Amino acid sequence: MVARTMEKMRKKITKRKGPLGAVHEGSRDSRRLRFALTRDTRLGKLQSTRKKAEQPVETIRETGLEVFDLQQFQAAVHSFVRQYDEELAEIKAARRPGRPATSREDLVKIAIANLEKEYQNGFLVPDLFDKENIETLQRWDGSWLNLTSLKWVRINEAGTVKPAAFPPNKD
Repeated sequence: MVARTMEKMRKKITKRKGPLGAVHEGSRDSRRLRFALTRDTRLGKLQSTRKKAEQPVETIRETGLEVFDLQQFQAAVHSFVRQYDEELAEIKAARRPGRPATSREDLVKIAIANLEKEYQNGFLVPDLFDKENIETLQRWDGSWLNLTSLKWVRINEAGTVKPAAFPPNKD
C-alpha cells in the first residue's frame, strides 16, 4: 500500500509521455511525482508508527494468555527494549573496521539508550495482570481517547510494579 500513489502517478505519466526520463525536471508531471513520493513516505511512516503502537496488543494475542505473571510481563517488555539489537548488529557488520559510525547507527544507539533508560525508570504499560483489563485492551479500537478506560502500571527493570494513570504527567 505504501508505494501505491507513486506507482499510479508514474503509470499515468508514462502512458501519456513515454518513458519516465522524458519528463522535464521542473514540469508539472515531475512536481506530481515528487508530491506522490512525499505522500508515500509520509504514509509509510504513519503505518510503521501504527504498527509500533499496536505491539502490546499483538503480544497479548500471540501468547494467548488470559493473565500475565511478572516474569512473562517482564519478558515482553524486555523484548520490546531489545527490538533494535539485530538492526544494530547488522549495521555494525556492514561497516568497515576503523570507519566512524553511520548516522543510522547513531540513531539506533540513541533509541536503545532511551528505551533502556525508560525501562530503568519504569515503562508505562497497560495492566496485564488483570483479566478484565486484558479483555478491554483486546477490544480497543486504536483510538487515543479510549486509552483512559484502561488500567495502567509502571514496571521497571527491578520488577517493581506500581499503579499509574494515563496520560502520564511527568511522574
